[in-house]
Amino acid sequence: MLKKLFGKKEKSLDEVIYSPLNGKVVELETVPDPTFSQKMMGDGIAIEPTDGKVVSPVNGKIIQFFHTKHAVGIESESGLEILIHVGLETVGMGGEGFEGHVKEGDKVKVGDPLITVDLDLVKEKASSTITPVIITNPDVLETVDKKYSDGATNETEIMSTKVKS
Repeated sequence: MLKKLFGKKEKSLDEVIYSPLNGKVVELETVPDPTFSQKMMGDGIAIEPTDGKVVSPVNGKIIQFFHTKHAVGIESESGLEILIHVGLETVGMGGEGFEGHVKEGDKVKVGDPLITVDLDLVKEKASSTITPVIITNPDVLETVDKKYSDGATNETEIMSTKVKS
């Protein structure tokens, strides 16, 4: 009884993840790369982008920014770790066509610019422009609700979650 009164209480934190790109939100299982479609890196969704402006989907901190500028990791205020991987096989482009707007340690808010990418160049030099958005630490999740859309914008909710605390 005393533990119930004085022990640490478990509570959930709601976290909304917005679309980091304008485009069509699709199931992660449709991504033509088993690393993503088989959820080897975590759970999430994917976006078929209509433009090359990648923005922050959450308030948080940049915890990883790949030197090739094709992917960025963000830790949200509630502790979710989110990977945005622009295109497939884009690491081989060596950063060509990508412009980074952040560095590791930067604080970001929803809508802040992260990366600008030349989608035409990605279409020419990589296998796809499809962009997985992955929660890489799904063990902290109580629930995740994915929302699919044919015309997502940076103000569109793509996932709503409950994070364990």
